[in-house]
This record gives sequence, structure tokens and C-alpha cells, in this order.
Amino acid sequence: MTEPSPTPRRIIVGISGASGPHYGVRMVEVLREHTDVEVHLVLSKGARATIKYEMDRDPEDITGLAHVVHSETNLAASIASGTFVTAGMIVAPCSMKTLGALASSFNDNLITRAADVCLKERRPVVLLVRETPFHLGHLRLMQHVTEAGAVVLPPVTAFYHRPTTIEQLIDHTVVKTLDQFGIHLDLVDRWTGPAGVR
Repeated sequence: MTEPSPTPRRIIVGISGASGPHYGVRMVEVLREHTDVEVHLVLSKGARATIKYEMDRDPEDITGLAHVVHSETNLAASIASGTFVTAGMIVAPCSMKTLGALASSFNDNLITRAADVCLKERRPVVLLVRETPFHLGHLRLMQHVTEAGAVVLPPVTAFYHRPTTIEQLIDHTVVKTLDQFGIHLDLVDRWTGPAGVR
């Protein structure tokens, strides 16, 4: 009897149409460059527009970085089923529309369906919610998804690593996100205490 082949480690990255596609794009770049994780990418129609507008990049250049690209309208995709084993999903950025759909299990596109699948299978789901300020409805949606098992990780700027570029600010959030999956990359200086203080 032959041994079953090991399942490759897979992470789904969904990029919604909120401002800040930089986070999802960088997530895919880092996973490809620094890990052997199989990256499954879903770009929403809005994400394609914000990538063009905010990053001056062709969305097709981004899809070329992933191992597998899924159409947001393909609810029959492999990642729409719990029998397709993944390590979880990152939605970066996560629009309020996407958050609301996920909070109510309204799976009308592949980003929300894949995230919902990960939640029901008790796999990590990390949502980089992009909005400010929050009103009570936003906070209640975040409570609902947290109760369902998701991690709400807004891309909150930190400065203790002494960033000098926008890229370093983005990488801080990427590091915090991948830490949730046990992928610990030192793209920025991690906090070890103030220099010279014991």
C-alpha cells in the first residue's frame, strides 16, 4: 500500500475593492518569495480597479504571481469546498461590503464563499478591514465574524520599527498577518524592547 502524498500547504488570498490593495498584493509577493505555500488568489472587480488606480499596476501582473487564480464569480472553484484542504484565508483589504456579507454568510462571490468555507472548517481567516472611522454597524459586523472564528486585523500603522518608507509600513501589517498562520518572517525589525534598556 502506497503512502498518501502530503497535501501542499495552501493559503487563499482574496483582494476586495476597498482602498489599499497594496496589502493583498504584497501578501502574494511575500508568500511567493519567502515560502513554499501554494497561493490561491481571488481578485474582485473592484480590486482590479483599485490596483490600476492606486498602484498604477496591471492586475494581470498580480495574477501572474499566484500559483492558482480563481474568478470571483466561480462558485464551483476548488476553494469553494471544504474538502479542498487549505491552511486558511486572508482578505486584504477587506471592504465593509465583504465584511457584511461574511458576517451573514451571504456567499454571492468566491471571496465570501471561500472565507465562509474556511470558517465552517475551523481554518484561520484574517480580515484586513479597511475603513475609518467605524460606526456601530461596522463594529457589530466585526463582532459577528470574530464570534464565527475570524481574526479582524485592520492595517493599523505602527512606528516602533522605525519605518522610513510606505513599503515598510505595509510589511509590518504583512508580518502581523502571516504570524496568524505560523509563518514568522522578519521583514521588519520585531520589537525586543527599547535600545539600550535592560
